[in-house]
Amino acid sequence: MKIKHPVLVGLIVIIVPILVGQVMSTKRPTLAKAIAVKKNFAPRPVNPHLETLIKEYELEITTLASEARTPGAAIAIVYDSTIVYLRGFGLKKNGNTDPVDVNTVFRIASVSKCFAAFLTGILVEDTLLQWDDPVLGYLPKFKLKSPEETQRLTIRNVLSHTTGLPYHAYTNMVEEGTPLDSMLSWLKNINMAGKVGQSYSYQNVAYSLIGNVIQKRTGKTYEEEMRKRVFRPLGMKTASIDYASIMKNKNVAQPHQQRRGKWVPGKITNTYYNVAPAGGVNASISDMAQWMIALLGNRPDVISKETLKTLFTPVIKAPSKNRNYGRMHRLSNSYYGLGWRVLHYPADTLIYHGGYVNGYRSEVAVNPKQKIAVCILANAPGPLADNGIPLFFNLFESSRDSIVRWEKEHQLLYARQSLLP
Repeated sequence: MKIKHPVLVGLIVIIVPILVGQVMSTKRPTLAKAIAVKKNFAPRPVNPHLETLIKEYELEITTLASEARTPGAAIAIVYDSTIVYLRGFGLKKNGNTDPVDVNTVFRIASVSKCFAAFLTGILVEDTLLQWDDPVLGYLPKFKLKSPEETQRLTIRNVLSHTTGLPYHAYTNMVEEGTPLDSMLSWLKNINMAGKVGQSYSYQNVAYSLIGNVIQKRTGKTYEEEMRKRVFRPLGMKTASIDYASIMKNKNVAQPHQQRRGKWVPGKITNTYYNVAPAGGVNASISDMAQWMIALLGNRPDVISKETLKTLFTPVIKAPSKNRNYGRMHRLSNSYYGLGWRVLHYPADTLIYHGGYVNGYRSEVAVNPKQKIAVCILANAPGPLADNGIPLFFNLFESSRDSIVRWEKEHQLLYARQSLLP
């Protein structure tokens, strides 16, 4: 196949076992207990149908990357506890020759909301928070325009965009760099669009209330808690949640904007770091792969499957604006859970979120039933980020039965082997 875009870097496919993370709470099982492996086990063979799927996707995504001419991107696919695909595409910056690799850092924009809910879930497990705790219990000075609705507002409402506020309240001020505490104090001046809990209305400022709640409850900043309870135990070595960190990192993809049909590199700005829970995370594709292993339920030392199920459970009906996921298969319904969009298809459910900020695009999707997750990070918007994940799941659909059948057969063989002396 002829490659139209000459800057594509070589394929890096990594199949690795789940990494052992630091145990952050004595209330959770250690990873050694959670994933017990006998020393005499032979290496488990790779599913050949999955390998074929990955090769087919590699051809398709390379063509898409060439046609889209996105300056740089990175993709990870995780199957259960194994990273089966990890690759950097293109350049960190147009005009240079430095390629994107698997440790190149991008801004992940609104996918940061998924991390905020993930951290909150860990704190709920540790009984430091409860989903239906009133926000006033932690922030007694916080006010909405309606005193009654202020009293009703809970953590669950914040993380599901059911605050009753109008769509994107004060997002314009976020982009102007207004401090979060100022914006939160001004929410009392906005007319309510509805009652708390009754309708979906996407937020950045109100969503970031969760950071203040966490700081009030733990006595540590939101950023400190994220590093302590998520980044470090998951082995997310290059992840951060502030402007200073991304500016210090030498392996960073630069954002791009299109001008006169060409992608022109721009500067990394400090926009949206003032609402860190809503849009402040920086991460590499290697970091995201480790997080997806946890999202598929393989890190009970960090977060339980029960908590993940809570995050992925629909809270409110929320029409999805990403039409690519509707074209993938007929979409039955779309919802918002806790930090995640929940897309229901006739025979399946996909957990999804996307983001855009400062010229960066991010997409992540998880299929809990099939134990597979995909993430794309890009340093420019366009067809690669928009279509890359739907493309994978379209291909997966045709291979699903073969992959599942092979797994069931070899699970039985593997179980029998475990009984051998």
